[in-house]
Amino acid sequence: MIPAICCRDMAKVSQICHKARLRTGTAQSSTSAWEAQLDDVNYCSYNGIEGRLLKMDVRERLALLSRSAVYDDLTAPGCEPVDDGRGLFAPAGDDRPIDTRVLPCVSHLATPDGQRRAILKVLQTSACENDCRYCAFRAGRDTRRTHLTPDEMARSFDLMVRAGLVEGLFLSSGVMGVNRTMDEMLATVELVRNKYGFHGYVHLKLLPGAEAAHVEAAVRLADRVSANLEGATPEHLAQLAPKKQTEALLAPLRTAAQMRRRLMESGEIPSRRDRGSQGGPETTGPTRRWGNAWLGLSTQFVVGPAGESDRELLSTVQGLYNELHLSRTYYSAFSPVARTPLEGEPRTSPLREHRLYQADWLLRFYHFSAGELLFDPAGQLRTDVDPKAAWVIAHPERFPIEANRAPLAQLLRIPGIGPHSAAAIIEARRVAPLRETGDLRRLGARADQAAPYVLLDGKRPPYQPPLPLSISST
Repeated sequence: MIPAICCRDMAKVSQICHKARLRTGTAQSSTSAWEAQLDDVNYCSYNGIEGRLLKMDVRERLALLSRSAVYDDLTAPGCEPVDDGRGLFAPAGDDRPIDTRVLPCVSHLATPDGQRRAILKVLQTSACENDCRYCAFRAGRDTRRTHLTPDEMARSFDLMVRAGLVEGLFLSSGVMGVNRTMDEMLATVELVRNKYGFHGYVHLKLLPGAEAAHVEAAVRLADRVSANLEGATPEHLAQLAPKKQTEALLAPLRTAAQMRRRLMESGEIPSRRDRGSQGGPETTGPTRRWGNAWLGLSTQFVVGPAGESDRELLSTVQGLYNELHLSRTYYSAFSPVARTPLEGEPRTSPLREHRLYQADWLLRFYHFSAGELLFDPAGQLRTDVDPKAAWVIAHPERFPIEANRAPLAQLLRIPGIGPHSAAAIIEARRVAPLRETGDLRRLGARADQAAPYVLLDGKRPPYQPPLPLSISST
């Protein structure tokens, strides 16, 4: 156990926090006030890891634990297509800069309504007994390590919430005994929920081999729970993390999925359709429904260094969606870390990661199966076009499609039409037939892109092919 000393009375800290909030009005001043509060708390801890004795205050340890948490992903391109007609295959429409508020411990989560929300993304401890070959805080690697007790972590998070710096918590951890570490993570969230009364978004990571009791407690407390599967197959996992077993990683997710099914049957978890009335991750009011993993389960894979193909990875993901009904999967393009066994491996292209996310959306929202996607002989997705466009190019015999009669699954195959606009088309054609591209445009479709592939009331709409990208000046 790592001792915490020099802790002052929290009543005084709360008073300081209140005064600081009255003084702050900008992001910078809020940040400074929060830092001053933690300086006043002045927690100290000592930790001997890899022969080092570290003495740091909470702010320093929080920054170090947040930098260590960079390998857990909570963001993906775009927002949920059911709530945004643009979808992942549309040009980016939001160029607002992300406000990092100069805090290394703050990440930004894209919520289902397309908003960016500040999240404290942090590890409980950066000490770890596992020797994952790609990881910066693998066992045996000489690096600074630290730890926050549940009380320290919960107090720090509460101060950040009160200062308006964050609106949610993403908590993961290195592993120093699965049971002990899960106990600390759950104790942290228990304090956040019940002592400090936080009703906002909490995402809690399940550690490999976590017991059923730990998983059930995590589901009850968190809005989303996840477990990193890392490798597409057991063989690929062995190349990334020799001590880990696929079944040990899957077991907590299976337990969580079973519990969520029971909660759905009892009506304790709202359906996806009802979520708008229940609030989303961005909602922090006292009446918001929280816990019960109502935002679902997720997992994450490391892409590249184990040599898996996109076909292998997406086939595994398809099986997980079918079996466990995961809400989403994260794909983390590999980036080599110095002084790890994989430091000499090449960096995985961000474009490959992006294509995997696009293919993943086809599996989740466009009624595709992994077997329908187009792969090259090596099992990789095309990088020159997105996966939906690749399928369209390979199947000219499937077009044109009559927009006034096609079922949802067929509408979703049409370029320029996503889940939002497809649903709008089905509703609109019940009232009157669609006859021109302007009807598609008003319903949220990208009409110019869809025009070559549709019939509107039995007729092909007028279509102007795009000009070539390079035009001679003569």
